[in-house]
Parts: sequence; C-alpha cells; structure tokens
Amino acid sequence: MTDIFEKTLATWPAEARAQFTEMRELILKAGQEADVGPIEESLKWREPAWRPKRAKQGTTLRLNWHANLPSTIALFVGCQTTLSATMREIYPTDFHYETNRGLRLKLGDPLPEQAIDHLARMAFTYHRKT
Repeated sequence: MTDIFEKTLATWPAEARAQFTEMRELILKAGQEADVGPIEESLKWREPAWRPKRAKQGTTLRLNWHANLPSTIALFVGCQTTLSATMREIYPTDFHYETNRGLRLKLGDPLPEQAIDHLARMAFTYHRKT
C-alpha cells in the first residue's frame, strides 16, 4: 500500500521527514484515545492533514515543512477556531505561535509530546456537544 503522504515527504529533508513520522504517530494515537472514531489522513492544500471521519466531532489538524523556513516544521489549525489561543495559554513556550493558526517547532529539538497530544485531542473533539 502506498502512503498518502509519500510524494509530499519525498521533497522534504531527512530531518523533517523523521520529525513528521514521530508527530504523525502522536497525532494518530491522540485521535484513537480521544474516542472520535477513525481518523482520516489526507492532503489539504498539499499538506498532510488529519480529521475524524465521523461528522460533528472535530476540526482538521495539518502539519507541514516549508523550504522558506527550512529549520522548522509546523502544525496548523483552522483560523476560525480558538485552538491556537488555547494552546498559547496552556503551553506558552512549547511552540512559536504564528497568528491564530500556526504552531511552529524547530527541527531537531525534542518534541513537546504532551502539547502535541493535547492539541490533537482538542482539534479532534472541537465540535463535540458537551
């Protein structure tokens, strides 16, 4: 089976691909533990993306590396959500925050696993009625 992200990742440097793999595992595990049903992997705007397949659960979480910022990798949330602001309050130093949607990490630094897990869970349950 071909990985949906294979062509995209082929253009990334090895360090970005390695960090992507670790982050992807954290994101998928968080989705499984959030009990939102299957997580759909896709490309949105040519960027790796995850979202619950089940309707009215959550919002999309994207991850990308860009050649114009080659020493970083970033997670992106919907700009209409409060996810970035919430993360900035809870984890003010774990990411470099960009406007209301980007959470950037330096390649090679240890991953803030708890923060990534928390972000994925919040994204995947964003539309649940409580």
